[in-house]
Amino acid sequence: QVQLVESGGGLVQAGGSLRLSCAASGLSFINYAMGWFRQAPGKEREFVAAVTKSGDVTYPADSVKGRFTVSRDNAKNTVYLQMNSLKPEDTAVYYCAATLTPLRNTAQAMGDTVYNYWGQGTQVTVSS
Repeated sequence: QVQLVESGGGLVQAGGSLRLSCAASGLSFINYAMGWFRQAPGKEREFVAAVTKSGDVTYPADSVKGRFTVSRDNAKNTVYLQMNSLKPEDTAVYYCAATLTPLRNTAQAMGDTVYNYWGQGTQVTVSS
């Protein structure tokens, strides 16, 4: 059974940092590209960033470029989202997702229908 388990969320002041982790099990992690999405209350789910299965290419959303970095450790079956310079508008539940589809550009990575598996999410709250 495939499981994606996010951790690392919490409450942080504006300007602070958090690192989210997503531990994968039940799948051949190295064969999956990984993405991060978020959903704020009353809003649609939004793409944050994605990383190819090898980890050599990343696709950040414009809203987080220069602040968030996605990376992965295939030896640990884990993908990370380093979030710096956090803003109140970053407050949301953050989800990781896995796809067998090779990601070739940001537009493709942004499509949530591309992803085969989703985690349960971790809450990030940024106070002003």
